[in-house]
Amino acid sequence: MKQSKHSTSSRAIAAAAPGAGRWPLGAVFALVLVATLAAYFPSLTGDFLWDDAGHVTNPSLQAWSGLWRIWFEVGVTQQYYPLLHTAFWIEHRIWGDSTLGYHLINLLWHVTSACLLAAFLRRLAVPGAVLAALVFALHPVCVESVAWISEQKNTLSTVFCLAAALAWLRFEDERRPARYVVASLWFLAALLTKTVTATLPAALLVMAWWRRGRLSWRDDVRPLLPWLALGLAAGLGTSWLERTQIGASGDNFALGRVERGLLAGRVVWFYLGKLLWPAGLTFFYPRWTIDATAAWQWFFPAAALLGLAGLVWWRQRDRAPLAAALLFGGTLFPVLGFVNVYPFVFSYVADHFQYLASLGLIAFAAAAATRGFALLSWPRWSGTAVAAAVLLILGGLTWRQSRMYRDVFTLYETTLARNPLSWVAQLNLGTALDEAGQPEAGLPHLQRSLELKPGFPETLNSLGNVLNRLGRSREALPLLEQAVQIQPRFAGAHNTLGVALMALERADEGIAEFRRALAIDPALTIARVNCGWALANQGRVPEAVAQFEQARRLRPDLADVEFKWALTFAMHDRLTEAVPHFERALELQPEDADLRHAFGRALLAVGRREEAIAQFTEALRLDPNHAGAREGLDRIRHGGATAR
Repeated sequence: MKQSKHSTSSRAIAAAAPGAGRWPLGAVFALVLVATLAAYFPSLTGDFLWDDAGHVTNPSLQAWSGLWRIWFEVGVTQQYYPLLHTAFWIEHRIWGDSTLGYHLINLLWHVTSACLLAAFLRRLAVPGAVLAALVFALHPVCVESVAWISEQKNTLSTVFCLAAALAWLRFEDERRPARYVVASLWFLAALLTKTVTATLPAALLVMAWWRRGRLSWRDDVRPLLPWLALGLAAGLGTSWLERTQIGASGDNFALGRVERGLLAGRVVWFYLGKLLWPAGLTFFYPRWTIDATAAWQWFFPAAALLGLAGLVWWRQRDRAPLAAALLFGGTLFPVLGFVNVYPFVFSYVADHFQYLASLGLIAFAAAAATRGFALLSWPRWSGTAVAAAVLLILGGLTWRQSRMYRDVFTLYETTLARNPLSWVAQLNLGTALDEAGQPEAGLPHLQRSLELKPGFPETLNSLGNVLNRLGRSREALPLLEQAVQIQPRFAGAHNTLGVALMALERADEGIAEFRRALAIDPALTIARVNCGWALANQGRVPEAVAQFEQARRLRPDLADVEFKWALTFAMHDRLTEAVPHFERALELQPEDADLRHAFGRALLAVGRREEAIAQFTEALRLDPNHAGAREGLDRIRHGGATAR
């Protein structure tokens, strides 16, 4: 295959470039791995964050049957990326809920992608391949994809995408059906991991044009038509799921064609700016107001079109800049605003959106820098020194950025320091504090979130939940009624509304809300437990037990199911039946002092005095101020034989 004499990736320049051809791929992998491990060290023991629970395999899918459901039951995972969730399923079988394993595997996929990028660029004789790999590995815009466990969809799909691109080059060398099948399987694997990789066939056409200055229908376009069709189908499927299952529709996405064009122009420049000057990176960026009447907003698409026109004119001298721009913009197309994606509710931009798109510009910049230093009359070591300095700066920025991914509190507090008006960071921080047993601390964050974005159902539900916990269910009630009015199929809000109604002694209405929640989402275990407990308190024990049985099938690892089941039997004088449920609950949650106290009371009531003493004693060890456990021990010492 002939190379253009004007191309920045000519073999002559590659050979002249400092360090070209000196590094075997294994050595490149070792270098990139060590550098990346050092840069990402602060995040390696980071906790699960935000929607990680929707990606790391939930208990209902952890059995072997879960694999079948992952592949053939749409909706059981947050997004239909079956190969990604198969990877998560395998990882969970190996290390369970240990976050270190997930972080290391995510980092390993990132390093592998960087090395595949180097191999791909070498295959095309592009100079600076190793430099490009290191820049990609250490660039701080990649931190969100590597340090956030959920974004294994980015790192793993990029591995498959680059493997498909390399396999395609082998097919171009020798057009054998077997090689085409191998390349196609890699591409299919990429699509089944994340559908942003649907842009690969278009990217391969851009690279074919860059290399040869033309496109051949027979050699370039026609073989990629099946890939284009697969990518289009996958993209349309994901877009449909985003709208119908995830919620990417409604007033938050009400942009006209003109506004979407304005948004696209601004998004492109935003990502280019962060790639060239990665300052102020954060988890949630401000959500822009797109206004066609604001003249200054037209500058972004106008400048993009003008720049593109200039590159089209310049292509007669050098096709590489235009090719790099097309690769960047084309790979970003799914997140430019022309199609709805749910994160647009929070912000139109996110660092992880440009993970794959950054490859083309990084490769171009590394090639241009390597070519430039090769043409200068500077000492040979100067290029290496400048590259090392740039990499050290990038690595230091990545190290600093990765620290914010240690836990949810650090993540959201850092985000709010950089973007104080982020209502979603306020919402998530308030919810995290509530889940950590600090509802009083979470309350002001949730109230602030509601001020910043009034009427958002998730915020109304979380705020109602906190008020319920604080015994302020009368204040929670109107918020929760508003949430289900705005979003009638919000199962979680129906459940929280049921809790508020129960607290206000409106039991029949509360049970009705629990049943509505379960009609919307039969797998909402907390609603089943709440419904069962409400029925138990009305004396409807068989119905309550039926709910607990279904809840246990859904979540066999949930101690609260067994605890409420045991309490149901205990409060209706079926203590012998309660004991095995207490025992199972303690197996699942041995550090719960309240659970041990309740179990001790049940044991004492059935005459198992010594075992009751052991439970009360352990409850006091866990919570020295537990009045119930202390009272139980005092009663035994004074000769009491039962406890009710």
